Amino acid sequence: MNLQHLIRLNRSEFLTALFIFLFIVITVSGSRLLRLNSGNSIFFEEETTIEFNSLKGLDSLQFTLNEKGIDFDESELEWAASLLGWKRFQRGLYKFEDGYSYEDFLSKIAKGIQDPVSVVILPGITIERLAEITSEQLHFEKEDLYEVFNDSTYLLEKGLSQEQLFGRMLPNTYSMYWTTEPRDFTDKLLGEFDNAITEEHRSRAQQVGYSMDEILTLASIVEWEAKFEDEKARISGLYLNRLERGMRLQADPTVNFALGERRRLLFEDYQFDHPFNTYLISGLPPAPITNPSLNTIEATLYPEDHNYLYMVANPEGGHVFTKTFHEHQIESEKWRIWLREQYRIKRQREAEESQTSENEAQ
Repeated sequence: MNLQHLIRLNRSEFLTALFIFLFIVITVSGSRLLRLNSGNSIFFEEETTIEFNSLKGLDSLQFTLNEKGIDFDESELEWAASLLGWKRFQRGLYKFEDGYSYEDFLSKIAKGIQDPVSVVILPGITIERLAEITSEQLHFEKEDLYEVFNDSTYLLEKGLSQEQLFGRMLPNTYSMYWTTEPRDFTDKLLGEFDNAITEEHRSRAQQVGYSMDEILTLASIVEWEAKFEDEKARISGLYLNRLERGMRLQADPTVNFALGERRRLLFEDYQFDHPFNTYLISGLPPAPITNPSLNTIEATLYPEDHNYLYMVANPEGGHVFTKTFHEHQIESEKWRIWLREQYRIKRQREAEESQTSENEAQ
């Protein structure tokens, strides 16, 4: 008994059915084969980021796609992965947008062809803030970066103290891979610093009469002191004037650094015994207190030529510069009067708000 007799089809009907079956098989297979290289086999309506902390399998990839709301055919993706041989996917960060063929999509992750991320380093931050920024934008934890800055072997290898290392974390936007390790990250920024600080900069430092390390230290103080760019060269000139006259810098930012917090200083804070407190020590502190920008470093290398020795804050966020202590006392009193008035206004506003709240509660 043959198959034709079993299903009771005549020869013509049998051949027709067989033809239809083969046509369907060929059409489906051909369609799938075409989709291997079709640019719309898997489509991302908006930029989508896939992050793998370790080597992952196809199940993890499918789970991630579902979690991110990507519409795709699971059985077809499994078929494509099996046919193409892409079943293990590398650690990394990958960005996708618009349409991809299965070959392009799967091979990108399987080969570990990562997309770089932008890491923004701001000027005038702390080590703690740097660790927070990098742990948000790269895959490592902030404690991992602390380990690098506290690694005595690494610091000895670089010939830097912890503060000198941090002072070289040049503010900029850096393109790097998400899987960058903390030490590689630090090495990259050190390399960028060395490239940015040219022989012209170093030669200028000698002309000013200081080493590049000393210029970097002074620039770090200017970075914290100056709110406005156009004041930086004036402030650096003021500090250099004080140093040339053998006066103490008496820079509030160094006291903030010694205390470990940036806030309005109290009278007793200036007496805080610390090697960075320039109200108590002469000359520059031992190392930078923050990471100055290249603009601030250059403003320190090319200070404004003037005779100012004193400065005090003003209500606009800048400073009033004076040449004599008597002038400084007058401007300081103006600043104190303004501050007292601001505190009075604040207390009055808080009292009014409190009274309003009480009235509404009754």
